[in-house]
Amino acid sequence: MYRFSIEGEDWILRFAPQVYIEADEKQAILMSLLQIGNRIANFAHGTAFIMFAKKIGAIVFDVERIPSLILTVSNIIPEENWYNQE
Repeated sequence: MYRFSIEGEDWILRFAPQVYIEADEKQAILMSLLQIGNRIANFAHGTAFIMFAKKIGAIVFDVERIPSLILTVSNIIPEENWYNQE
C-alpha cells in the first residue's frame, strides 16, 4: 500500500491480492499515477480506468471515494494477452 497526494487530495494506492508484481513495478505504477496527476480527480466513485505501461502491461484501476480516496490495482494484463478486434 502506498500513500500519495495529488492536487491537495490524499490517496491510497493498493493492490488486489491476486496481483503479483515486484516492488519496483509497484513503484513504477505509482510514478505513472503521479504523472497523470489531476486527471485522477475526475473519476467518480465506483468507476474504473486502464493505464498502459510498456514494461508492465494494461493496469486496471478501481476508484473509491467513500470513505477514503483509494485506487486499487485490480488486475494487470500483459501485452501478450491483449486482443484487438478490427
